[in-house]
Amino acid sequence: MFLSLARIIKFSIEDIYRNIWLSLVTVILLILALFSINMLLVVKVIGQAAVEAVKEKIDINLFLKNESKEDEILALKGEISALKEVKSVTYISKEEAMANFIDKHKDNPEILQALRELGNNPLAPILVIKPANLDILDNLINRLNTISNDIIESRNFTNYKMLLNKINDITNKVSDAGLVLSAIFVLITVLVVFNSIRVAIYTHRREIMIMRLVGASHWFIQMPYLLSGVFYTLIGVLSIMGIFYLFLTLLQPYLEAFFVGYNVNLLEYFYGNVFTIFGVQFLGVALINILASLLAVRKYSRV
Repeated sequence: MFLSLARIIKFSIEDIYRNIWLSLVTVILLILALFSINMLLVVKVIGQAAVEAVKEKIDINLFLKNESKEDEILALKGEISALKEVKSVTYISKEEAMANFIDKHKDNPEILQALRELGNNPLAPILVIKPANLDILDNLINRLNTISNDIIESRNFTNYKMLLNKINDITNKVSDAGLVLSAIFVLITVLVVFNSIRVAIYTHRREIMIMRLVGASHWFIQMPYLLSGVFYTLIGVLSIMGIFYLFLTLLQPYLEAFFVGYNVNLLEYFYGNVFTIFGVQFLGVALINILASLLAVRKYSRV
C-alpha cells in the first residue's frame, strides 16, 4: 500500500513538472483567488474596527453658558445622569477645556498666539454625555431636547447612526465586489485545473492504456491526477501565506497611523487565526480542485 502511495505521489509530481507552465498558471490563478478572498477578510476586520472606533467616540455635548455657576452645572449633570438612556456624564470646566485645547494645538503656534492675544478664556463649560446603548441614541436625544435649563447654551447632536450606516454600507459594497471577483478567479481556476488534468491525461494516454492492459485499478490510474489538485492547492496556500503576510507588514503602519489610539492589528489577527483562516481556505480550495480533477479524470481517462 505504501509503495503504491509513493508511486502515485511520484506520478503526480512528474505530471506537474512535465506541464510546468500550465501548472504555474494554475497556481498563479489560485494565488489571485486566495488573495482576493483574504482581502475580503481584511476589509471586514477594518470595517469592524472603524465601527468600534466610532462607537467609542459617540457622545453628546451640551455647551453651557460661560456665566453658569458650579452648583447649577452639577444639578443639571445629576438630572441627566438619572436618565436610563445615559451611561455616564462628564463635566468639563472652562479651565479643563482650555487646557485640552492648548494641548491639542501645542504644535500650532499661530493658534496659541491668537489665544494669548485674546486675553481671556473664550471656551464654555461642557457636559459630555455617553449613551448607554447606540440603539437608544434617538430616545436619548429626544429626552435631552425636552430638558429646559437656562444654563444650556447649545446642543451638539451629531448623527452617528448615519455615519455607522455609511461605514457598514461601504464595507458591504466592497465585500460584494470582492465576492464577485473571488468567484470569477475560482471559476477560472477550476477551468484551468480541469484543462491541466485533461492535458496530463492526454500526454500519458499510452501509459494509461498499458496500465489498463496489465491490470492496474481505476484508483491507481486516477489518483495521481486527483492528487495534482491537492498539490496545486498546497502550493497556492503556502504562497499566499508568504505574500499576504508581507502585504500586511507593509499595510500595518498605515493602519496604525489612521486608527490612532485604537488597537487595529491585522498581523496579530491573522497570526492568531492562521490555522482557522488558511486551514479553511485549503480545505475549500482543495475540495474544488479535487472535484474539477475528478470530472476531468472521469471524462478523459477512458482509454
